[in-house]
Amino acid sequence: MNLYFAPMEGITSYTYRNAHYELFGGCDEYFAPFIVPTDNERLSMKTLRDIKDENNIIRPSVQVMCSTGTAFCAFVNKVKPLGFDKVNLNLGCPSGTVVKKRRGAGALKDTKALDKFLDYIFTNTDIDITVKTRAGFYSHDEFPGIFEVFAKYPIKELIIHPRVREEYYKGEPNMATYDYAYERKCHNLCYNGNVFSKSDFEEIANKYPLTDSVMIGRGAVKNPAIFREIRGGKPLQTEELIKFSNVLEERYLKLLQSEKYTLHRLKEIWICAI
Repeated sequence: MNLYFAPMEGITSYTYRNAHYELFGGCDEYFAPFIVPTDNERLSMKTLRDIKDENNIIRPSVQVMCSTGTAFCAFVNKVKPLGFDKVNLNLGCPSGTVVKKRRGAGALKDTKALDKFLDYIFTNTDIDITVKTRAGFYSHDEFPGIFEVFAKYPIKELIIHPRVREEYYKGEPNMATYDYAYERKCHNLCYNGNVFSKSDFEEIANKYPLTDSVMIGRGAVKNPAIFREIRGGKPLQTEELIKFSNVLEERYLKLLQSEKYTLHRLKEIWICAI
């Protein structure tokens, strides 16, 4: 199974990804946090700096979050010249400011509109498209209808976080939702949600052996050596964690030119790691 480092807004920027790759590594792909086309759906190259080769030791997978097919296609036209042949569509972000604009998980509220959106982007682009989704907006009962829409399109990989938007990150993932997709496997499947240890990964891998990939986010921030451990390497060492923190501090200070902003950035990571 492939191992992915999930995109986490405010945390997994290129500074973090580079340091993690140098000191720990172990995952097959790093996903950059979503990019939202702005200024009437136009994108400046400054907006794309997090994914540009000059800032990355290892090229990340690029993720976009938008509400219109034209915005998606404009984004594709920007990133293809940078060498990207695949784009991940975010249909999972639960933020209130996001969903009110029908972006992220907000796109799951209306399956007819979702169908129309997907039809447009698959008709008007020639890039591989993967999708990161939640199970629904209000209820897991919504998932069969959402999955029926997904099944109509040649999605390269479907990344499923089996919570609905209203659950945010609370409680346990509803594995019955993932069961539904797994039993009807019409795309490559990636599982995402509550993988915090090697044993959590093994439980998923043993129960769902035909799953193609597992994506880990909060679990990898809590334990940056988790990918190495899953692949049979040594557990996280205290001295490694101290070195990682020091490297991040040094690089953020250089990038941000501010102790205050560096502390804020590090606090975001520390809070997620609690």
